[in-house]
Amino acid sequence: MLSLLTRIISQRHPAPAVSAHCDGPCGIYDPASARIAAEAALSMTKKLLALQAGAHDHEAANMYSRYVAIKDEQAHIAKTELLVLWTDYFKPAHLEAYPDLHTTFWKAAKLCSSVKVHVSLEDAEALMAAIQDIHKIFWATKNREVAYYTAA
Repeated sequence: MLSLLTRIISQRHPAPAVSAHCDGPCGIYDPASARIAAEAALSMTKKLLALQAGAHDHEAANMYSRYVAIKDEQAHIAKTELLVLWTDYFKPAHLEAYPDLHTTFWKAAKLCSSVKVHVSLEDAEALMAAIQDIHKIFWATKNREVAYYTAA
């Protein structure tokens, strides 16, 4: 009975066709969230490298473990933000315009993993550079020039 009623309503009042290219309304994507997380991971990496070598007191151990936890968490957040941007925002037309798009994102995601696993200033800075490249591509797809900046 309900299906008959639904069919009659649909025939008399058809709904317009709709489509979407992403999970949410346009404009909610922005690589800035990945940059902020990656910058926090970079900051923690610098703090870890600056800790006095050989310090074995409880305070130093506590600080070290907190820096590592924050670095790992923020690198994971950056990776999640990048993967969502890559898989949900970018479309085949973008890949045509930017043939290295998949490689760019894949390398950035791998850098996020490396920043989590290691305490490497080189990897953390490379991640920031990769996100800057993604920033440029992203805003170019929207025909906008948006300055890339960091908090530091």
